[in-house]
Amino acid sequence: MSTLRMLNQKSEDDSEVEVSWTDQQNINEFSKLNAKIDNLDEEYEKLKQEKEYLDDVSMELELADEDEPIRHKIGDAFVHIPVSEALERVEKDTDKLNLQMESLQSDMNSVQDKMSELKKVLYAKFGNSINLEKD
Repeated sequence: MSTLRMLNQKSEDDSEVEVSWTDQQNINEFSKLNAKIDNLDEEYEKLKQEKEYLDDVSMELELADEDEPIRHKIGDAFVHIPVSEALERVEKDTDKLNLQMESLQSDMNSVQDKMSELKKVLYAKFGNSINLEKD
């Protein structure tokens, strides 16, 4: 539900700020960074979900019978391997996912820092005339 509000005369006068070429470049850069952070966040959530799946598989494997081979998917085929080997593979995959998640988190922090700097610059110039917050 949207709400409308009346601008007072001072707010209307403040909205008459000229946008320079540099300002437009900063706005465009902010927009690109905003799209990038959305993509990184989506990818991070996918990796987080995959990590949860691997954690579930690891718990199931620990409960499995050591003597019975496990069907493990490699590419398009399933191969019978011992439980211990399956656990090692799951741990290795989990470690790899953790590294990818840390890298993504680092990238997200870097992009957030750049966006914060651009917000300061743009809000300093445009004040209430510009909205850089997500809805």
